[in-house]
Order: sequence, then C-alpha cells, then structure tokens
Amino acid sequence: MYVDPLFMQFADGLEKEKYVIATYYVANDRTVEAVKYAAALAVEQTTGTWVRVPEETEEVREKHLGRVVGIYEVPSYSVEYPDDVKERHFIMRVAFPAKNFGPQFAMQFTTIIGNISSMGKLKLMDVEYPDWYLKEFKGPKFGVEGIRKLLGVYDRPLVNNMIKPCIGLNPKQTAELAYKVALGGVDIIKDDELTANPPHCPLIDRVKAVMQAIKAADEEKGEKTLYTFNITDRTEKLRENALRAIDAGANALMVNVWPVGLDACRMLAEDPEIDVPILAHADMEGALYESPWSGISATLVCAKFPRLAGLDMAIVLSPYGKFPITMDAFIQIGYACLTPWQHIKPMMPMPGGGTTQGHIEELVNKFGKDIIIAAGGGVIGHPMGPVAGGKAFRQGIDAVMKGISLREACEDPGNKELKVAIDTWGIYGEKNIFDLKKTK
Repeated sequence: MYVDPLFMQFADGLEKEKYVIATYYVANDRTVEAVKYAAALAVEQTTGTWVRVPEETEEVREKHLGRVVGIYEVPSYSVEYPDDVKERHFIMRVAFPAKNFGPQFAMQFTTIIGNISSMGKLKLMDVEYPDWYLKEFKGPKFGVEGIRKLLGVYDRPLVNNMIKPCIGLNPKQTAELAYKVALGGVDIIKDDELTANPPHCPLIDRVKAVMQAIKAADEEKGEKTLYTFNITDRTEKLRENALRAIDAGANALMVNVWPVGLDACRMLAEDPEIDVPILAHADMEGALYESPWSGISATLVCAKFPRLAGLDMAIVLSPYGKFPITMDAFIQIGYACLTPWQHIKPMMPMPGGGTTQGHIEELVNKFGKDIIIAAGGGVIGHPMGPVAGGKAFRQGIDAVMKGISLREACEDPGNKELKVAIDTWGIYGEKNIFDLKKTK
C-alpha cells in the first residue's frame, strides 16, 4: 500500500487519553508527497527509521507508532498546482503515544521536536495533552491569585523593575538601589538575568542586604515588595541555591528558564520547601521561536511550556522596545499565560524590553489588570530618579484604572513625576514616542 493505514487516523477516532497531539507548520517543494512526508515524521519520532526493521513488529507499531491525524495544505490545492508555485505549505498534526515518553519535558521534546527539527522548514506550533498527562503537572504554585494575595493588591496591574546596570553592582549597591525603587511604589523588583552568583555580588550576601533594604522601604511606604533573586546555576545547584536564598530571607526567586531547562524549573516549582513565587526569565527564547520556518512557536516557548513547568510569572518581550516581535505574537503569548487551562493556574505575564509609563494604557487595553508592567530604564532612568520613576508608574496606573487618559493625568499637579516621564518618553500611539530601536 501507499502507506501503512495505521498511520492515517481521525483525531476523534483515537482514544484521546493515549495520545499527545503535536501541530506543525511544514513547507516543502511542489513535488512533495504530503501523506508520505507526514508518515515519515510520525515514524521517525516513534518506532522506525528509513527502512522497516525485523523487530518493528505489528504489535510494537500498534502500541508505539505515531499517527497522522491531519494534513491541511494552505492554500488548499485540490485540482492543480499553479505554474508559479515552487513551494507548498501545510499544517500537519501527529498524535504520539504519551506512554512513549511520559509526563516530562526532556523526552517529550525529544519525541515531538527531536530529529525532525533538522528537516528544514518545519515548526512546532502547538501541543495538546490528554487529561491524565496534564494532571501529572502541578503548574504554578501561586500564579496570578497567589501573587496578588502576597502583595495585597487586587485591583490594578502590578509594576516591576529590573536592577540596572545589569551586572557590576555589589550587594550594598544593589540594596541601595532596591530601596529607592521599592519606595517609589514598585511591587516586584528583579535581579537582572546576568547577575546570579558572581564573586563581586554573591547570592546570599545580596539576599541579606536587599531584603533588609526592602523591609525598610515597605515599612516606610506601607506596602509589600517582592524581590526575585536569580538562582540560575548548574542543575545540581539550583535547589540548594533556592533553599539557601529563602533561608536568608528571599520572598521570591527567578530562573533563566531555557538555559537551565524546563524539567529543572518544574523540579523547583513543585518542591514543597520552595514556598515563594518563581519568575521565568526570557533568555534564549528567541533562538527557539524567531525563525518563521523552523523551531517552536513563541506561544509555546514563552507561555504554554513555562506555565506547565510551574512558573508563576514570566517576562514577555514586547513589540514596544528593543526586541523584534510581532504584535500578534505578543498578544497570543499574553493570553496563553492567562487563559483557563484545567487545574493549571494562570501565569502572570510581565511585558518588558523597553516599556515605559507611556505604555500603561496600551497594556491595560490589551490584557486588563492581570499583568505586571516591567520597566528597567523607565524607573531607574527617570530624570527625577528611581523613586520618581516608580511613582510615575503608579500615578499612571491609578489614572488609567479610573478611566482617565495618561495625557489627562499629566495635567494633575499631583502627578509631576508622571508628566516628566511622558514628556521624556511619550505615549504609545503618539508620534513622539521614544524609539528604543534607534541607535543614534
């Protein structure tokens, strides 16, 4: 036969609890035989190789073979191919027996985007899980609701600041800056991803100095501040770093997700002794999703997979600043962080990468209140200083939540910090918005 009929199945004809279904974008030349190509994907990542081997029995294939459950050509040529068509484009869906790899990331990825990641124009777009498989993952321990409960803030977006300069400060300098940032009303402060446990700023020394400063600022402002300490390290040191940081007073943690791996993140998130929220940082994500032809979709890389691993909040690169990402991709990532997903709690998105006070209205209009607006230079680089930078964000958020535009809010004499920020960097959508992509 053209292909083994076992390959070709309807998705709703399968026992759904047995399969993880992966959806791919595929492109190939006009002569490609789509059914054979899809069958080759399915067998390559399950039972077979390029030739049938004796040990690949019918029993083995029945239990372990991948099934093709969808081939959709776009445009959908059914009569003929136009003469100018040199390349054909498809959405292909393959169902993989979940018992082949079990509820983990390492072998899941080896199966659904392993060797086939080297097959040219092929990109993993989405993954669907059976109920039993999803239940094996605990998901975020805190999520949106838990973070709000810790801070006692329920009715507005949160504000984040990342310590700048990215690296080079010692614990005392970091603490001094964190105090000013917290005093301005910032809810969550994060280590920069480039600072973890360097000799000039050891993790535990930094935790002790910063948390003392945060306590003083919180007592003065009458609010609580979380500080996410970067515990990124070799895999075998991650848990120790987390527990030592918590023991030294840390009230939140951060990990560079893709450099350490999702199973390592899951290990931290599901550990009952690690009882503080964990922030996912976006390092290395672009290497996985930026190609339009290959890799893994931005929604999976930046939202669905980290959320499944149990991260409570995640830096999401925005189209407003220095990193290229489409508005459509950005919006889909944000919603993938928040949309209901069985027992998996929402992961709070933290749009950043060039966000200023002039983006508050835009972000609230896109996602509502359940976001963390992340700003480095927008707080620390405020012309009136870091305290004013934090105040400017809070003034802008308070106004927008009352239905007052940022431009109107700048007319209030009590919002002088906001006015300076808007005069300096502009409002998103206006012609004079500060352009972070400019090199001169």
